[in-house]
Amino acid sequence: MTALAGLPLYLDLAWVTGLVESIRRHVKLRQELREGQQGWTDAQIVMALILLNLAGGEHVSDLEVLEQDSGFARVLSRVGTPGLSRQQRRALERRFRKERRRTVPSPSAVFRYLAGFHDPEQEKLRKVGRAAFIPKPNEGLQGLGRVNRDLIAQLQRRRPETTATLDMDATLVETCKDEALYCYKGFKAYQPLNTYWAEQEVVLHSEFRDGNVPAGHEQLRVLQESLAILPEGVERVRLRSDTAGYQHDLLAYCDDGDSPFGRIEFAISCDVTPEFKKSAAEVPEEEWQNEYREVDGQREKTGRQWAEVCFVPEAISRSKKGREYRYLAIREVLRQPTLPEMEEQLEEQRELPFQTLKMNRIEYKLFGHVTNLDWEGSRLIQWQHERCGKSEEVHKVMKEDLAGGMLPSGDFGENAAWWAIMVLALNLNVVLKKLVLGREWQPRRMKAIRFALLHRPGRVLEHARGLIVRVGRSALDRLIITARSQIYALGGADDG
Repeated sequence: MTALAGLPLYLDLAWVTGLVESIRRHVKLRQELREGQQGWTDAQIVMALILLNLAGGEHVSDLEVLEQDSGFARVLSRVGTPGLSRQQRRALERRFRKERRRTVPSPSAVFRYLAGFHDPEQEKLRKVGRAAFIPKPNEGLQGLGRVNRDLIAQLQRRRPETTATLDMDATLVETCKDEALYCYKGFKAYQPLNTYWAEQEVVLHSEFRDGNVPAGHEQLRVLQESLAILPEGVERVRLRSDTAGYQHDLLAYCDDGDSPFGRIEFAISCDVTPEFKKSAAEVPEEEWQNEYREVDGQREKTGRQWAEVCFVPEAISRSKKGREYRYLAIREVLRQPTLPEMEEQLEEQRELPFQTLKMNRIEYKLFGHVTNLDWEGSRLIQWQHERCGKSEEVHKVMKEDLAGGMLPSGDFGENAAWWAIMVLALNLNVVLKKLVLGREWQPRRMKAIRFALLHRPGRVLEHARGLIVRVGRSALDRLIITARSQIYALGGADDG
């Protein structure tokens, strides 16, 4: 029996999309299928950790839960054999000195494997007091990135998109590891910088970083690496970011059209400096326009107003190659104003996470955007705010629904590999929703899919050298059968 009758769907999908073969090709910590090599292969360990994420495990020790599910363990025992010759299958079994008793790698074997992603030589380059240092990924970590690239290319080939809207944002992963560094919020953390492809809903690129590395550090380089990953068929690229992306070299690169995709259209939150506030204060009252959003085909006021501001940053005005961008100021009435008799007492004590501006005796929250788009203000602002709604939700999925929030080690490289494998699990789930489960399931988070689909009872039977997973007769059980047929059809289309 198995309590994870829905989980083999991901095994089927991993084979059909070439994920397992991609791991074999790009991740070379273990020389697979060679005489004399011992232990688990790269594909077996990485796939076990991907399945651990999807099943709801958070720690390496949770692999024992998968091992104790005898029915699923019997299914998983076949994961390394499809597509292999008889000679390769025998070589795979000879990798174990003693009789192989486990289907899932043991926690100790996984810890030893993850240690191969850590580069002690890079750690020697750290300097005391240096604000930001990003260790160069070794060949193993680079291989995991190539696997993610191949998986996204498979999704693009089956469900093509011509536009790539990239949302760049960092997220804090709080930890108690002694080796971790303090982030800007005052606690120990790591701070991966993620590039999210909005149309395909996948994480295109993720760079694991220490907590003290600013989100905007080398963001132009990360954007260029992300552009290199985009698969064939993408014709237009757009960029959204918070104030971490407000860097003039990044803006110039996008606007100049020197990227592989030509001119990149962007909308980025800008710093509300004293000069920007002064420019916003000089805008006549009649030029402030209401911001609208569309709800069920109807335009509704958001309670905010926007206006074009004549603002040229000092960094651009000094340059001979200075350029002009479009700046928008957004104001919103501060809903909890200070009582008149307490203004002087509380002015120095009050700390707000945003800038304020007093106009006509009314105090407003003040925000700013910079863009090279000529869209109407409300449309532009709403489009830029979509970044917060989806890409930041993905950060929660990474850390709460999957195992990204529970890092296994104090070594940077091991944690980076753990994070990269979590990203593979995240994107594999997106592929399942988009190509197999259908539109109804696409908005559902991993927790909902796990509860409704993965944790289903089933009986595993052997027949004619094959395995049969027998499930019940409920609608959800029938969905598992239908989904597997659709995955099989995807493979048949490839064969054709």
